[in-house]
Order: sequence, then structure tokens, then C-alpha cells
Amino acid sequence: MAMTRDEVYSKVKEVLVDALGVDDDEIKENATLIGDLGAESIDFLDIVFRLEKTFSIKIPKGELFPDDILQNPEFVDQGKMTAKGLAQLKEAMPHADFTEFEANPEVDAMPSLFTVKTIVNYVTHKTAA
Repeated sequence: MAMTRDEVYSKVKEVLVDALGVDDDEIKENATLIGDLGAESIDFLDIVFRLEKTFSIKIPKGELFPDDILQNPEFVDQGKMTAKGLAQLKEAMPHADFTEFEANPEVDAMPSLFTVKTIVNYVTHKTAA
């Protein structure tokens, strides 16, 4: 039986508290991993490992946190995502909310896509499959 979204959220919250050393009241759905919770690039590996263990799922490299899109000149031009790059990013991250990012798709704003909600959406979908 698939977990409810609330059950997934609760476990994701535990994972992030353990991985990032933050208080559980800091974990809100709209909290960004980097800006609000202080995650660094090495933390993303730890988060993926902990999610795999907690939910008994396999998270292929780059699936939850795409990392190769920014290296492609076809997808980035002068610090902004191109239309093709944005389409590729949306395809790679159907679990993310692009509402604000689409209005100004600057590469520097990309970390705002990595929220607690993004992880909960991803894990909810992954565990239901």
C-alpha cells in the first residue's frame, strides 16, 4: 500500500533534520534546501542516500537533483536558461514547481527549485510507482 503524502512528508522531514542538522520546525514545504536550510552540495548526496534507505527506493544520479543541464550551452545562455533548457529542466523535474522560476529563469535562481515540497512530491511519486 502506498504511503500518504503526509506520511512521506513526515519521513522526509526526519531525513532533512538528520542530514542538515536543522530543527524540525525549520522544515516547511516551501523551504529551499540551500537558502533556507543551509544545504551544501555535499549534503545533496547525503540526502539522496538517506531517502533511498528510508523509503527503500533507488534514486538514479541526477534524477532528483539534475546536475548536467547547466553544463550544456544549448540550455544556458548568458546566465539564463534557454527555452530549450527550461523545457529540459521541466522534463527532468516534473516534481518541482516552476511558477516563479519561469518568470525569470536565471541560473543563479535554480536552487529555489529544490524545496522540501519538491522532495516530497518526488518521493510520493516514486513510492507510488
